[in-house]
Amino acid sequence: MAERPIRVAIVDDHPVFRLGMVGLLDSLDGIEVVAQAATAAEAERVVDDAVDVVLMDLHLGDDDGIETTRTLVRARPDLAVLVITMDEEDESVVAAMRAGARGYLLKSASPEEVERGIRAVANGEAILGPRVAERAMATLTSGRTAVRLPFPELSDREREVLDLVARGYDNAAIARRMVLSPKTVRNHVSNVLTKLALPDRTTAIIRAREEGLGVD
Repeated sequence: MAERPIRVAIVDDHPVFRLGMVGLLDSLDGIEVVAQAATAAEAERVVDDAVDVVLMDLHLGDDDGIETTRTLVRARPDLAVLVITMDEEDESVVAAMRAGARGYLLKSASPEEVERGIRAVANGEAILGPRVAERAMATLTSGRTAVRLPFPELSDREREVLDLVARGYDNAAIARRMVLSPKTVRNHVSNVLTKLALPDRTTAIIRAREEGLGVD
């Protein structure tokens, strides 16, 4: 009896990348693409019990891949999320792994690295792409303290909004600066207050500045 293939969902807002990844994965033995999504809402709808591994981009238009990862893993603790993104900043790696991702690759990864990453996380292993691992090892061997991420419970987008709030921008100004709708900014601010258990915007500004946000 043939072994069941690893069933993969691709979450990325770039259709050309998704199509290319579908072509690659469907050419591999034992791996099958069963779902695709371009937004957080679509991902939450299509990633069901039939999915073993999610390939997750960190930037989904107005949505945030780290927060989407956290939501999916909270609903399915056994789900293996493999981040594949252009973002190689240490803070993003830390935030993604804290959100529940099991692996982190860059979009410059080779087909062999992508395949190895999918099979590894499906098997319960954690994996970092070569460049990401190289940066992590450089941090360890240089004796530098790992980057401390303020408010790790926030997504990158929420942290950016909080930084601008701490700088004194109102929602309309933040929306213009980040090229977001005012409604999206309001939602981000509301999420920040909820996640940090803060009563109001003024308290958020104080807390953010205590953590080094909102200052140059």
